[in-house]
Amino acid sequence: MAPQTSEPDELFDLRNAFYIGNFQQCINEAQKLKPTNPDLKLEKDAIMFRSYVAHRKYGVVIGEIHGASPPELLAVKTLAEYMANPDRRDSIVRNLDQKMSGNLDISNVTLLIVAATVYSHEQNYEAALRILHQSDTLACAALTLQIYLKIDRLDLAKKELKKMQDIDDDAMLTQLGTAWFNIAVGGEKLQEAYYIFQELCDKHASTPLLLNGQAACFIAQGKYEEAESALQEALEKDSNNADTLINMISLSQHLGKPPEVTNRYLSQIRDSHPNHPLI
Repeated sequence: MAPQTSEPDELFDLRNAFYIGNFQQCINEAQKLKPTNPDLKLEKDAIMFRSYVAHRKYGVVIGEIHGASPPELLAVKTLAEYMANPDRRDSIVRNLDQKMSGNLDISNVTLLIVAATVYSHEQNYEAALRILHQSDTLACAALTLQIYLKIDRLDLAKKELKKMQDIDDDAMLTQLGTAWFNIAVGGEKLQEAYYIFQELCDKHASTPLLLNGQAACFIAQGKYEEAESALQEALEKDSNNADTLINMISLSQHLGKPPEVTNRYLSQIRDSHPNHPLI
């Protein structure tokens, strides 16, 4: 990541768009931006290619990044290859194991994030956390927090969130991390989480990621009609978003909708995400 300076942060809006899941905006803006600082140019390219991966446009990433590309971009290519080739994942993970056990450049935050993401997909959370703990960046802390929540370690998630708040309480990732943590805590914290997602929607854009966050708050509060409205809006923005479809399945069961409705969403996940753990 580029070092913090007193100069205007040319990638501030690009990073925030990526963090809230506005991937097409990232791609569009990255193609317009012309940073003069080489570190910022590299970070811009990494965000753009990670956005293509998030859009499941793996071929673009695999085709454009080659052997002579910088290590940060080669890391993104590894992620694209992993996501695009389920039958090759074992060998990709073995190669990643070798790379991560060697002389690791911990300043390459993109590599740390990619490796931790792959290990998380493999449910090797211990390896993912071991990698992330080598960096004190907000991006690594945010992924660490997500993993702790996934394995139901609220105690460790709380400590990680405090660390993020100490680094930058107002940062986008800290705000998102606070909302994720509040959903896990539940109770009165659900409303606080909802307000965070709503504020980010108002300030930036209502993306499927933010709308699913709101829907999760509503479902946990038993506000199923409000949840359905948020998820319908999320579907309009991306009809194949896995989180939206999964939440729709959960909501359909809460609302007592006919089995064919649930099966329809399951079929959609099967078509668009054939390797999803739910399938």
